[in-house]
Amino acid sequence: MAVRRPLPAPPLRPEPLRIVVVAAPTTEALDVVGALDVLTHANNTLRSRGRREPGYLVEIVATRPGLITRWSGFDMVARRAYQDVGGRIDTLILGAADDPNTLTEDVQLVAWLRRMAPRTRRIAALCTGSFLLAEAGILDGRRATTHWTCCGELARRYPRASIDPEPIFVRDRNVYTSAGAAASMDLVLALVEEDFGARVALAVASNLVLSLKRPGGQAQFSTQLTSQLAERQPLRDLQAWIIEHPGDDLSVPALARRVAMSPRNFFRVFTQQVGVTPAQFAQRARVEAARRMLEDTRRSIDEIAAGCGFGSTETMRSGFQRVLSMSPQAYRVRCLEAGNGHPLRSTRARAR
Repeated sequence: MAVRRPLPAPPLRPEPLRIVVVAAPTTEALDVVGALDVLTHANNTLRSRGRREPGYLVEIVATRPGLITRWSGFDMVARRAYQDVGGRIDTLILGAADDPNTLTEDVQLVAWLRRMAPRTRRIAALCTGSFLLAEAGILDGRRATTHWTCCGELARRYPRASIDPEPIFVRDRNVYTSAGAAASMDLVLALVEEDFGARVALAVASNLVLSLKRPGGQAQFSTQLTSQLAERQPLRDLQAWIIEHPGDDLSVPALARRVAMSPRNFFRVFTQQVGVTPAQFAQRARVEAARRMLEDTRRSIDEIAAGCGFGSTETMRSGFQRVLSMSPQAYRVRCLEAGNGHPLRSTRARAR
Protein backbone atom coordinates (compact mmCIF):
# COMPACT_ATOMS: atom_id res chain seq x y z
CA MET A 1 0.00 0.00 0.00
CA ALA A 2 1.36 3.42 -0.93
CA VAL A 3 2.10 5.79 1.91
CA ARG A 4 0.39 9.15 1.50
CA ARG A 5 2.81 11.90 2.29
CA PRO A 6 1.44 15.32 3.24
CA LEU A 7 1.99 18.08 0.72
CA PRO A 8 4.19 20.91 1.99
CA ALA A 9 2.45 24.13 2.99
CA PRO A 10 2.82 27.09 0.61
CA PRO A 11 5.63 29.45 1.59
CA LEU A 12 4.64 32.89 2.83
CA ARG A 13 5.09 35.59 0.17
CA PRO A 14 3.56 38.85 1.41
CA GLU A 15 4.20 40.79 -1.81
CA PRO A 16 2.94 39.85 -5.28
CA LEU A 17 5.54 38.50 -7.65
CA ARG A 18 5.99 40.54 -10.81
CA ILE A 19 5.79 38.45 -13.98
CA VAL A 20 6.60 40.02 -17.35
CA VAL A 21 5.57 38.02 -20.44
CA VAL A 22 7.25 39.07 -23.68
CA ALA A 23 5.00 37.95 -26.53
CA ALA A 24 6.42 37.65 -30.04
CA PRO A 25 4.49 37.64 -33.34
CA THR A 26 3.04 34.17 -33.80
CA THR A 27 0.17 32.30 -35.38
CA GLU A 28 -0.06 29.93 -32.40
CA ALA A 29 -1.42 31.33 -29.16
CA LEU A 30 -1.30 28.29 -26.86
CA ASP A 31 2.15 28.93 -25.38
CA VAL A 32 1.40 32.40 -24.04
CA VAL A 33 -2.32 31.90 -23.36
CA GLY A 34 -1.68 28.61 -21.55
CA ALA A 35 0.96 30.24 -19.36
CA LEU A 36 -1.40 33.12 -18.54
CA ASP A 37 -4.18 30.67 -17.67
CA VAL A 38 -1.92 28.88 -15.17
CA LEU A 39 -0.93 32.16 -13.52
CA THR A 40 -4.55 33.37 -13.42
CA HIS A 41 -5.74 30.15 -11.79
CA ALA A 42 -2.90 30.42 -9.27
CA ASN A 43 -4.15 33.90 -8.29
CA ASN A 44 -7.73 32.62 -8.03
CA THR A 45 -6.61 29.72 -5.84
CA LEU A 46 -4.70 32.01 -3.50
CA ARG A 47 -7.68 34.38 -3.20
CA SER A 48 -9.97 31.45 -2.38
CA ARG A 49 -7.63 30.66 0.51
CA GLY A 50 -7.90 34.11 2.03
CA ARG A 51 -5.08 35.98 0.39
CA ARG A 52 -6.04 39.62 -0.25
CA GLU A 53 -3.32 40.46 -2.75
CA PRO A 54 -2.76 38.42 -5.93
CA GLY A 55 0.18 36.08 -5.91
CA TYR A 56 1.28 37.34 -9.30
CA LEU A 57 1.17 40.72 -11.02
CA VAL A 58 1.32 39.84 -14.70
CA GLU A 59 2.30 42.24 -17.47
CA ILE A 60 2.19 41.36 -21.17
CA VAL A 61 4.50 43.28 -23.47
CA ALA A 62 5.31 42.79 -27.13
CA THR A 63 8.50 42.63 -29.10
CA ARG A 64 6.82 45.38 -31.07
CA PRO A 65 3.60 47.22 -30.10
CA GLY A 66 0.23 46.17 -31.46
CA LEU A 67 -1.02 42.88 -32.82
CA ILE A 68 0.79 39.80 -31.54
CA THR A 69 -1.27 37.06 -33.12
CA ARG A 70 -4.34 36.57 -35.26
CA TRP A 71 -5.39 33.00 -34.86
CA SER A 72 -8.77 31.54 -35.85
CA GLY A 73 -10.42 34.92 -35.42
CA PHE A 74 -8.72 35.54 -32.08
CA ASP A 75 -6.59 38.68 -31.87
CA MET A 76 -4.00 39.19 -29.15
CA VAL A 77 -2.81 42.76 -28.77
CA ALA A 78 -0.17 44.09 -26.37
CA ARG A 79 -0.60 47.59 -24.98
CA ARG A 80 3.12 48.11 -24.36
CA ALA A 81 6.47 47.13 -25.83
CA TYR A 82 9.31 45.54 -23.91
CA GLN A 83 11.28 48.83 -24.00
CA ASP A 84 8.73 50.30 -21.57
CA VAL A 85 9.53 47.75 -18.85
CA GLY A 86 11.58 49.09 -15.95
CA GLY A 87 12.42 48.13 -12.40
CA ARG A 88 13.03 44.69 -10.98
CA ILE A 89 11.28 41.63 -12.39
CA ASP A 90 10.71 38.45 -10.47
CA THR A 91 10.12 36.23 -13.50
CA LEU A 92 10.61 37.03 -17.17
CA ILE A 93 8.77 34.72 -19.58
CA LEU A 94 9.71 34.78 -23.27
CA GLY A 95 7.05 33.60 -25.71
CA ALA A 96 7.60 31.63 -28.89
CA ALA A 97 7.84 33.04 -32.40
CA ASP A 98 6.90 31.38 -35.67
CA ASP A 99 10.35 32.30 -36.99
CA PRO A 100 13.03 32.38 -34.27
CA ASN A 101 15.07 34.70 -36.48
CA THR A 102 12.61 37.48 -35.72
CA LEU A 103 13.90 37.24 -32.14
CA THR A 104 17.60 36.59 -32.67
CA GLU A 105 18.02 39.27 -35.36
CA ASP A 106 16.41 41.97 -33.22
CA VAL A 107 19.60 43.56 -31.86
CA GLN A 108 17.74 45.88 -29.48
CA LEU A 109 15.69 43.03 -28.02
CA VAL A 110 18.80 40.89 -27.44
CA ALA A 111 20.59 43.81 -25.77
CA TRP A 112 17.55 44.51 -23.57
CA LEU A 113 17.43 40.88 -22.45
CA ARG A 114 21.11 40.97 -21.53
CA ARG A 115 20.50 44.04 -19.39
CA MET A 116 17.40 42.63 -17.71
CA ALA A 117 18.76 39.16 -16.93
CA PRO A 118 20.90 40.20 -13.91
CA ARG A 119 17.90 42.06 -12.44
CA THR A 120 15.56 39.07 -12.80
CA ARG A 121 15.22 36.21 -10.30
CA ARG A 122 14.46 33.68 -13.02
CA ILE A 123 13.86 33.53 -16.77
CA ALA A 124 11.68 31.10 -18.70
CA ALA A 125 11.56 30.62 -22.47
CA LEU A 126 8.58 28.91 -24.06
CA CYS A 127 9.30 26.79 -27.12
CA THR A 128 11.34 28.79 -29.68
CA GLY A 129 11.86 31.56 -27.15
CA SER A 130 14.95 29.49 -26.28
CA PHE A 131 16.64 30.91 -29.38
CA LEU A 132 16.44 34.40 -27.89
CA LEU A 133 18.00 33.19 -24.64
CA ALA A 134 20.80 31.51 -26.59
CA GLU A 135 21.45 34.58 -28.72
CA ALA A 136 21.80 36.67 -25.57
CA GLY A 137 24.36 34.18 -24.22
CA ILE A 138 22.15 33.18 -21.30
CA LEU A 139 22.18 29.50 -22.29
CA ASP A 140 25.98 29.32 -22.47
CA GLY A 141 27.09 26.46 -20.24
CA ARG A 142 23.50 25.52 -19.46
CA ARG A 143 21.25 22.60 -20.37
CA ALA A 144 18.12 23.59 -22.29
CA THR A 145 15.44 22.37 -24.65
CA THR A 146 12.95 23.64 -27.22
CA HIS A 147 10.39 22.04 -29.51
CA TRP A 148 11.94 18.80 -30.72
CA THR A 149 11.75 19.89 -34.38
CA CYS A 150 14.03 22.84 -33.58
CA CYS A 151 16.51 21.22 -31.18
CA GLY A 152 19.00 20.33 -33.91
CA GLU A 153 19.08 23.88 -35.25
CA LEU A 154 19.37 25.36 -31.75
CA ALA A 155 22.30 23.06 -30.94
CA ARG A 156 24.03 23.82 -34.25
CA ARG A 157 23.73 27.59 -33.91
CA TYR A 158 24.66 27.75 -30.22
CA PRO A 159 27.25 25.07 -29.44
CA ARG A 160 28.02 26.57 -26.00
CA ALA A 161 24.58 25.45 -24.82
CA SER A 162 23.76 21.82 -24.05
CA ILE A 163 20.52 21.15 -25.95
CA ASP A 164 18.50 18.12 -24.87
CA PRO A 165 15.69 17.18 -27.30
CA GLU A 166 14.02 14.77 -24.88
CA PRO A 167 12.47 16.63 -21.89
CA ILE A 168 9.24 18.62 -22.01
CA PHE A 169 10.98 21.30 -19.97
CA VAL A 170 14.38 21.87 -18.40
CA ARG A 171 15.52 23.86 -15.40
CA ASP A 172 19.18 24.83 -15.16
CA ARG A 173 19.64 27.01 -12.11
CA ASN A 174 17.34 30.02 -12.63
CA VAL A 175 16.77 29.47 -16.36
CA TYR A 176 13.87 27.40 -17.67
CA THR A 177 13.10 26.26 -21.20
CA SER A 178 10.17 24.25 -22.54
CA ALA A 179 9.26 22.15 -25.53
CA GLY A 180 6.29 24.33 -26.42
CA ALA A 181 2.48 24.19 -26.61
CA ALA A 182 1.12 22.20 -23.63
CA ALA A 183 4.65 21.78 -22.25
CA SER A 184 4.70 25.51 -21.59
CA MET A 185 1.84 25.02 -19.13
CA ASP A 186 3.81 22.27 -17.40
CA LEU A 187 6.75 24.63 -17.03
CA VAL A 188 4.67 27.49 -15.59
CA LEU A 189 2.88 25.07 -13.26
CA ALA A 190 6.30 24.07 -11.93
CA LEU A 191 7.03 27.77 -11.29
CA VAL A 192 3.78 28.05 -9.31
CA GLU A 193 4.77 25.07 -7.20
CA GLU A 194 8.16 26.64 -6.46
CA ASP A 195 6.52 29.92 -5.46
CA PHE A 196 3.46 28.81 -3.48
CA GLY A 197 3.86 25.12 -2.80
CA ALA A 198 2.46 21.82 -4.00
CA ARG A 199 -1.07 22.38 -2.65
CA VAL A 200 -1.62 25.49 -4.75
CA ALA A 201 -0.10 23.88 -7.83
CA LEU A 202 -2.27 20.79 -7.35
CA ALA A 203 -5.40 22.96 -7.15
CA VAL A 204 -4.41 24.79 -10.33
CA ALA A 205 -3.74 21.51 -12.12
CA SER A 206 -7.12 20.14 -11.04
CA ASN A 207 -8.98 23.24 -12.25
CA LEU A 208 -7.23 23.14 -15.61
CA VAL A 209 -7.48 19.32 -15.89
CA LEU A 210 -3.70 19.10 -16.09
CA SER A 211 -1.55 16.27 -14.82
CA LEU A 212 0.47 17.27 -11.76
CA LYS A 213 3.04 16.77 -12.29
CA ARG A 214 4.35 15.74 -15.63
CA PRO A 215 8.01 15.86 -14.69
CA GLY A 216 10.29 18.04 -16.75
CA GLY A 217 12.25 14.88 -17.48
CA GLN A 218 9.26 13.34 -19.21
CA ALA A 219 10.23 13.11 -22.82
CA GLN A 220 8.73 14.65 -25.90
CA PHE A 221 8.93 11.14 -27.32
CA SER A 222 5.15 10.53 -27.24
CA THR A 223 4.83 13.14 -29.94
CA GLN A 224 7.86 11.82 -31.74
CA LEU A 225 6.44 8.31 -31.88
CA THR A 226 3.47 9.51 -33.90
CA SER A 227 5.33 12.13 -35.91
CA GLN A 228 8.29 9.90 -36.84
CA LEU A 229 6.17 7.74 -39.08
CA ALA A 230 7.60 6.59 -42.38
CA GLU A 231 6.26 8.29 -45.47
CA ARG A 232 5.48 5.04 -47.26
CA GLN A 233 4.09 1.62 -46.57
CA PRO A 234 4.81 -0.99 -45.36
CA LEU A 235 6.99 0.67 -42.71
CA ARG A 236 4.20 3.01 -41.63
CA ASP A 237 1.92 0.08 -40.76
CA LEU A 238 4.84 -1.67 -39.09
CA GLN A 239 5.47 1.30 -36.80
CA ALA A 240 1.81 1.31 -35.74
CA TRP A 241 2.10 -2.42 -35.04
CA ILE A 242 5.24 -1.85 -32.91
CA ILE A 243 3.45 0.77 -30.79
CA GLU A 244 0.51 -1.59 -30.26
CA HIS A 245 2.66 -4.69 -29.53
CA PRO A 246 5.61 -3.58 -27.35
CA GLY A 247 5.85 -7.01 -25.72
CA ASP A 248 6.46 -8.88 -28.96
CA ASP A 249 9.80 -9.69 -30.59
CA LEU A 250 10.96 -6.33 -31.96
CA SER A 251 14.40 -7.40 -33.11
CA VAL A 252 15.57 -6.36 -36.57
CA PRO A 253 15.27 -9.91 -38.04
CA ALA A 254 11.71 -10.31 -36.67
CA LEU A 255 10.58 -6.90 -37.91
CA ALA A 256 12.24 -7.45 -41.27
CA ARG A 257 10.27 -10.66 -41.73
CA ARG A 258 7.00 -8.82 -41.10
CA VAL A 259 7.67 -6.52 -44.07
CA ALA A 260 9.30 -9.21 -46.25
CA MET A 261 12.70 -7.51 -46.37
CA SER A 262 16.21 -8.67 -45.62
CA PRO A 263 17.45 -7.52 -42.19
CA ARG A 264 20.21 -5.42 -43.73
CA ASN A 265 17.94 -3.67 -46.22
CA PHE A 266 15.21 -3.22 -43.58
CA PHE A 267 17.63 -1.56 -41.17
CA ARG A 268 18.89 0.80 -43.88
CA VAL A 269 15.44 1.77 -45.20
CA PHE A 270 13.86 2.13 -41.74
CA THR A 271 16.66 4.35 -40.43
CA GLN A 272 16.59 6.45 -43.58
CA GLN A 273 12.81 6.98 -43.59
CA VAL A 274 12.20 7.30 -39.85
CA GLY A 275 15.36 9.06 -38.70
CA VAL A 276 16.11 6.61 -35.87
CA THR A 277 17.15 2.97 -35.86
CA PRO A 278 14.55 0.20 -35.41
CA ALA A 279 15.98 -0.50 -31.94
CA GLN A 280 15.66 3.15 -30.89
CA PHE A 281 12.06 3.34 -32.11
CA ALA A 282 11.20 0.05 -30.38
CA GLN A 283 12.72 1.27 -27.11
CA ARG A 284 10.71 4.49 -27.24
CA ALA A 285 7.52 2.50 -27.88
CA ARG A 286 8.27 0.21 -24.94
CA VAL A 287 9.05 3.07 -22.58
CA GLU A 288 5.83 4.81 -23.64
CA ALA A 289 3.81 1.65 -22.95
CA ALA A 290 5.51 1.11 -19.60
CA ARG A 291 5.03 4.75 -18.63
CA ARG A 292 1.28 4.49 -19.19
CA MET A 293 1.10 1.28 -17.16
CA LEU A 294 2.99 2.92 -14.29
CA GLU A 295 0.46 5.77 -14.36
CA ASP A 296 -2.70 3.74 -14.75
CA THR A 297 -2.19 0.35 -13.05
CA ARG A 298 -0.97 -1.24 -9.82
CA ARG A 299 1.15 -3.80 -11.66
CA SER A 300 4.63 -4.30 -10.27
CA ILE A 301 7.79 -3.09 -12.00
CA ASP A 302 8.69 -6.71 -12.80
CA GLU A 303 5.29 -7.37 -14.39
CA ILE A 304 5.44 -4.18 -16.46
CA ALA A 305 8.99 -4.92 -17.63
CA ALA A 306 7.92 -8.38 -18.80
CA GLY A 307 4.67 -7.18 -20.38
CA CYS A 308 6.38 -4.41 -22.34
CA GLY A 309 9.10 -6.63 -23.75
CA PHE A 310 12.08 -5.36 -21.75
CA GLY A 311 13.04 -8.83 -20.58
CA SER A 312 14.29 -7.63 -17.20
CA THR A 313 13.77 -4.77 -14.79
CA GLU A 314 17.39 -3.71 -15.34
CA THR A 315 16.82 -3.33 -19.08
CA MET A 316 13.66 -1.35 -18.39
CA ARG A 317 15.50 0.85 -15.91
CA SER A 318 18.20 1.52 -18.49
CA GLY A 319 15.58 2.45 -21.10
CA PHE A 320 13.83 4.84 -18.71
CA GLN A 321 17.11 6.52 -17.79
CA ARG A 322 17.97 6.97 -21.46
CA VAL A 323 14.56 8.35 -22.49
CA LEU A 324 13.17 9.97 -19.32
CA SER A 325 16.31 10.55 -17.26
CA MET A 326 14.75 8.77 -14.27
CA SER A 327 14.07 5.23 -13.11
CA PRO A 328 10.66 3.51 -13.41
CA GLN A 329 10.33 3.61 -9.61
CA ALA A 330 11.01 7.36 -9.54
CA TYR A 331 8.44 7.88 -12.27
CA ARG A 332 5.81 5.94 -10.33
CA VAL A 333 6.57 7.96 -7.18
CA ARG A 334 5.88 11.12 -9.18
CA CYS A 335 2.56 9.66 -10.28
CA LEU A 336 1.69 8.68 -6.70
CA GLU A 337 2.49 12.16 -5.45
CA ALA A 338 0.34 13.70 -8.16
CA GLY A 339 -2.54 11.31 -7.46
CA ASN A 340 -2.40 11.59 -3.64
CA GLY A 341 -1.03 8.10 -3.19
CA HIS A 342 -3.01 6.13 -5.77
CA PRO A 343 -1.64 5.31 -9.23
CA LEU A 344 -5.15 5.07 -10.68
CA ARG A 345 -6.23 8.46 -9.37
CA SER A 346 -4.14 11.00 -11.20
CA THR A 347 -5.00 14.66 -11.09
CA ARG A 348 -6.51 14.32 -14.54
CA ALA A 349 -8.83 11.53 -13.42
CA ARG A 350 -9.88 13.27 -10.23
CA ALA A 351 -10.65 16.49 -12.08
CA ARG A 352 -13.16 14.89 -14.41
